[in-house]
Amino acid sequence: MIARRRNCEEERYFMNIVVSKEELNAAIAMVQKAISTRSTLAILDGILLEAIDDKLILTGYDLETGIECRVPASIKSGGKIVLRSKLFGDIVRKLPEERVSIEKSEAGPVVICSGQARYEIDFMEGEYPKIPEVEKTKQFAISQNTLREMINETIFAASNDESRPILNGINLLCEGSKLELVAIDGFRLAVRTEEMEDKDENLQFIVPAKAMQEVARIIEKSDEPVNLYSSHNYILFDNGHVRLVSRLIQGEFMQYEAIIPNSYMSQITISREELLAAVERCALIINMEQRRFPITLKSELQSKLVISAATDIGSAHEELNCRIEGEEVDIDFNPRYFLEALKNIPDSEIRLDFGGGGTSCVIRPLEGEKFLYLLLPVRR
Repeated sequence: MIARRRNCEEERYFMNIVVSKEELNAAIAMVQKAISTRSTLAILDGILLEAIDDKLILTGYDLETGIECRVPASIKSGGKIVLRSKLFGDIVRKLPEERVSIEKSEAGPVVICSGQARYEIDFMEGEYPKIPEVEKTKQFAISQNTLREMINETIFAASNDESRPILNGINLLCEGSKLELVAIDGFRLAVRTEEMEDKDENLQFIVPAKAMQEVARIIEKSDEPVNLYSSHNYILFDNGHVRLVSRLIQGEFMQYEAIIPNSYMSQITISREELLAAVERCALIINMEQRRFPITLKSELQSKLVISAATDIGSAHEELNCRIEGEEVDIDFNPRYFLEALKNIPDSEIRLDFGGGGTSCVIRPLEGEKFLYLLLPVRR
């Protein structure tokens, strides 16, 4: 039973703040991405609120990934409390006014007010686990827009096979002025490279794909930098408003360079958008879970690429204009692998390199080495 709130003059406050509903709602949505859904530790179902100086700091942590978000606030009395994540988020989202007050006195419940709406809710008992501190010795900065692009253009190739934990992450490699993100799942490889000005770092670590996905979601659409700090076991991403700390995956990443062919038997230059659209249309008759039904790429007359598929329910056939050098191509692929790569390439034209004897396809830019996607074929 929640005790009724006493007169303010009689109470000693542990927290008394006023904050913007819009900013608070956005912060809750961010930190909820790190709230545990399967933990046996009840306190991890909550969000930690800490009122310090002129900021309200919200934290979510599942013992693997922690997200901390700072919101400007008018603080009459500082302190910290833990509130049930879902209940707190649902209440704030439905509040009628932009101004939100949150109060917690020594004797009473937590009181949330906005306009004529008033809630009295219990706080959660217990000590909230502290997010690990990451020493700021090894660090570098990169544009938030660039990092988001690099993550989105590689993360789909990370494995979700828990028996191979190394491949459940993205390999982040910084050598001199080059930053490289790599993901591989045993059937395909995604490599995204970016040159960074005035950098001379040599760092390498494997970040869980789940954490990298959250980084891509929480960083802003801005060219302002996000700072990365690493230690032996953890990595910290900090853009000044949001901090994400993740445990690193320990071990040696696959030596992927060895599987990238140094030469090709066939090379096709083609419009990325036309190839994407053709594969999407042919894939309409394929159940994506049925790997036994691939798409077939076949070259004709050094200027045509035929995309086709045949399943139990029908067939599809398309011809695309292109430039072909070398031997004829006749090879099958999982359409999903092609689609996920093509959708994340910004270039209008691309190059497809094929090895001989039905080996891999490597997708590259016409110039430079900004990206590379390697796809293994479906064996006939």
